[in-house]
Amino acid sequence: MSEFDIGGIENSHPTFQGKCQPCKEAPIILFILAVCSFAIGTTEFVIAGLLNILASDLNISIPVAGWVMTSYALSVMAGAPIITAFTIHLRRKYVLIGLLALFVLGNLISAFAETFTFLIIGRVLSALCHGAFFGISAVIASHIVEPRKRSMAVALMFSGLTLANVLGVPLGTLMGEHWGWQSPFYAISAIGILGLIGIILFIPHRLSLPPTHLAKEIRALMRPDIGLALLVTALGFGGLFASFSYISPLLINVTHFTQSGVAYLLVLFGLGLMIGNFLGGKAADKSLTTTLYVTLFLLSLALIILVWTAHAKWPAAITLFLLGIVGFGAVPALQMQVMHRAKAAPTLSSSTNISAFNLGISLSIFLGGLGIHFGLGYTSPSWIGSILTFSALLIALFLNRKYKVKG
Repeated sequence: MSEFDIGGIENSHPTFQGKCQPCKEAPIILFILAVCSFAIGTTEFVIAGLLNILASDLNISIPVAGWVMTSYALSVMAGAPIITAFTIHLRRKYVLIGLLALFVLGNLISAFAETFTFLIIGRVLSALCHGAFFGISAVIASHIVEPRKRSMAVALMFSGLTLANVLGVPLGTLMGEHWGWQSPFYAISAIGILGLIGIILFIPHRLSLPPTHLAKEIRALMRPDIGLALLVTALGFGGLFASFSYISPLLINVTHFTQSGVAYLLVLFGLGLMIGNFLGGKAADKSLTTTLYVTLFLLSLALIILVWTAHAKWPAAITLFLLGIVGFGAVPALQMQVMHRAKAAPTLSSSTNISAFNLGISLSIFLGGLGIHFGLGYTSPSWIGSILTFSALLIALFLNRKYKVKG
């Protein structure tokens, strides 16, 4: 395997000299990154299917159990830009190895946790790797393919997240039901170790980010249009998670599915995510702005529809599938809009946008929990999410009218 840099000083690979050319190592690199994103996605989302079991076992309420997801999201939000800033001049392979090692450690602590406190500690440690990992991976993915395929490459890297919802979360839910909520974290740790081995063996040694300076990247991120783009990410994606974070209590208490039935419905939701991620990547490569508008509008609409259909099993299942399609259909556009605007800050903009994703998640989990806490019912997180996503659409319209960007 040849060694190369992404725009580094020691650049000897034609992919990164001037205009990007296809990289022959791109498929294996994207596959390894997708495996790692599968493990990371599973550990983030699996709690959604285990909230009832977790709350019962630890003798806490559903909203308090939601803090297991909130603590993860807040840790990603805080850790992504800080870790990225401190590692920006280090070789990407070594940074990825360190991040995956921290991820495995955090999941092992979660697996052995017997109290809420130790579970939170494990979640925080595993979350610290999340933002920086996806931030670095998104830049790598977008630089190892030709420009017209960059959104699709980012979507492929994120495909591990969608597969996590197709397989990881439902299987984790079933494991938690039969062997306790800790059991999925053992499996996640094993997958993380496999991803770590893949990075060590197959990611080229001389893999670095485009040459840049931290101060220059920070200045680039201070532009008002970047701040608005990050806000679109936070509110747009947060809307989905206002509903999804409490999907298990909704399906059990309102739609009257069993815990096992929830696991199968999460497979259906995950299939929607996979389809949406693929279609969203293809669409964003053709028209980034249009894709952003359409997916945010449809996501807001689907969340409102779920409020009505949650009271009947088949309509709820269909809506959940459609919600997955439009929810992750927005992800490539949300990621690429920030990277496209902040070309002078490729690394920090990417990781900061991952922080924005998780800021939105933590905010939406909190607001969704408030809706349940104040007696608005288990459907309230969905209409709260719809409001958040529609707000993101309005901001996106204003952003692209005032600060136009091609695509």
